[in-house]
Amino acid sequence: MTAQEKARTPEDLTRLFVERANAGDAAGIAALYEPEAVMAYPPGERTVGREAIRALWEQVLAHAPRFEQEDPFPTLVSGDIALTSTPARDGTGVRAQVVRRQPDGSWLRLLDQPESNPRAAERAQPAGTSRT
Repeated sequence: MTAQEKARTPEDLTRLFVERANAGDAAGIAALYEPEAVMAYPPGERTVGREAIRALWEQVLAHAPRFEQEDPFPTLVSGDIALTSTPARDGTGVRAQVVRRQPDGSWLRLLDQPESNPRAAERAQPAGTSRT
């Protein structure tokens, strides 16, 4: 791993992700994840492990997408675990991550749900059922 800036707060992870994505740095994005992290992407699938996450981002970044910072919801912290989330700027739902404090005090993503559209989930839900 290169000597890149580390996330000193859970909220730093989103900023660092946007900076690295816009720089086309798939390895830098992968460095924001724990070695065995799980990402719920592509939609309906899971990408498991830092190397698989790096490979996925190499494919995504090959299309040169642009990312913008999104205003976060308040972070929930319990000891060395935190939940971060942002409403998607395009109005498609919420992005959520479970992050963990590392022994050096930095934070890394453990679970990442980059796309979640509650309205689509409600539409896909069978009639006569409800979410609890």
